[in-house]
Amino acid sequence: MPAHQTPLIATIAAGLVLAYIIGLIAHRLRIQPLVGYLLAGVMVGPFTPGFVADQALASELAEIGVILLMFGVGLHFSLKDLMAVARVAVPGALLEISAATLLGGGLAWLMGWGLAAAVVFGLALSVASTAVVVRGLQERRMLETERGRIIVGWLVVEDLAMVVALVLLPALAGMAGGHGPALSHQAVLTTLGITLAKVAGFIIFMLVAGRRIIPWLMHYTAHTGSRELFRLAVYATALGIAFVAAHFFEASFALGAFVAGIVLGETKLSQRATEEAMPLRDAFGVLFFVSVGMLFNPAILLARPLAVLGTIAVIMLAKTAVVYGALRLFGYRRTTSLSVAARLGLIGEFSFILIGLGVALGLVPPAARDLVLAGAILSILLNPVLVSLADGVVEVKARVLAAVGRGPVVPAPLPEPVAEPEPAPEPEVVAPTPTSLSGHDIVVGHGRVGSLVTAGLLAAGRPVLVIEDRSEAREAARLAGAEVIDGNAATPAALALANLAGAQRLFVTIPESFEAGQVVMQARAANPGLEILARAHSDACYEHLENMGSNLTILGEREIAHRMLERARQDEVAELVKAE
Repeated sequence: MPAHQTPLIATIAAGLVLAYIIGLIAHRLRIQPLVGYLLAGVMVGPFTPGFVADQALASELAEIGVILLMFGVGLHFSLKDLMAVARVAVPGALLEISAATLLGGGLAWLMGWGLAAAVVFGLALSVASTAVVVRGLQERRMLETERGRIIVGWLVVEDLAMVVALVLLPALAGMAGGHGPALSHQAVLTTLGITLAKVAGFIIFMLVAGRRIIPWLMHYTAHTGSRELFRLAVYATALGIAFVAAHFFEASFALGAFVAGIVLGETKLSQRATEEAMPLRDAFGVLFFVSVGMLFNPAILLARPLAVLGTIAVIMLAKTAVVYGALRLFGYRRTTSLSVAARLGLIGEFSFILIGLGVALGLVPPAARDLVLAGAILSILLNPVLVSLADGVVEVKARVLAAVGRGPVVPAPLPEPVAEPEPAPEPEVVAPTPTSLSGHDIVVGHGRVGSLVTAGLLAAGRPVLVIEDRSEAREAARLAGAEVIDGNAATPAALALANLAGAQRLFVTIPESFEAGQVVMQARAANPGLEILARAHSDACYEHLENMGSNLTILGEREIAHRMLERARQDEVAELVKAE
């Protein structure tokens, strides 16, 4: 290996380049890009010919992706959100873990494994992948919906249960015939008590001290005026607290980052922190899928096909059925139950850690690890199909109910028992309808700039349509009197609802230059005569938006300078008049 080459650089470069190429091909074939990321991992893994990336380094890089992902989720959550779903998430997740462990253990028993191996194998099949599920929720913009809150609460409970399992497994290994000393029941209970006390101590510390220290630090950094320092503060908070949670309180990295996000999410800087965390989160999120692909040995599909099918059946069918039944038991609608259950029908990062520890302790045979990895890869690949089928059923039902005059009913914050045999679906699953406005102005984004533009247009009596994907901003736009479309304006689906062909002007006020460019380009293609006014943050962004088709691009620094010079010229004229 050349002196200038290192395993870290080689792993990142190979992973990202191959993920990009195969992800692009998958997107062209109308397949989810994450399938390409997984296949890229298989290609650089130890079970295929050619270059082999460093598996240990890839796993650690992937952990950073999980940390930033859960930190971002926490920014959109609050303690109130978690408490609202605790009623179903805690007992429901525990019921699902128990059922999946029994079913997975039964499969292990059929394969001739012992009791300890059956329990560990079943537990590994019981916990959904936080990284994959949350990424899917973000792509579908479901995090702030009722279903999104249930799913995240469910995942948090599963993560906590797995933290306990990882602590108890070494303590119980000797008693179960594995490697390690045979501890007494009292020693095991003591270990469990200490672990739970540490996790509780971390949460209390964050809610008491963290709620004071973190917001103060973030506000102080923001007031320095340095975007670089603020971005650094976001990453330091996410990674630093995740490390402290894992190494001093024996919680997981994901849980630590999630709690840090919740604390920061209660401040006014949460939206800005989310924007700063997104680029690094997405890059390391890709490396997570690459690292998962590296673990997969395709030979298992030919060596033990029936065992693989049985594992997939437990993960995708049995778990989904148990989650659906649990939610129905707690009074949730069929549509909500089906949508949530489908998204939890996969396994991921905790499954790898748990089964790896079981093999190291001599509790399960190496074949169990291969089956878990095969189950994880295949369930991640097939889960989008299961989700699409579930959402398709929900949408068809919504259309049928709308056609017969039974429109959507807004659900209560907490679930109530179902009164009717076929209740109406949640409003977020109803297909959005295009605007009926014509000759209107479209405002993309309702932030600091967009809200001022919207207010000015409404004051002038103009019909205004706002496209916004943040719930609070959407509500503010509605209260101001504008019509609102929920969605990301950079996507064709959202723009298709805005009647660009009949619009008079388009105001692009979002600060993200890439998304703004996509909006301008698509709008110009849809309506060549549309007047487009866009906001830029830099000279490069200014040129980009101009090239995309903006009629007027406003760069903040330039406008400030022009306004100052205009005032200076007015003062000079006034002085000349006085002199005359």
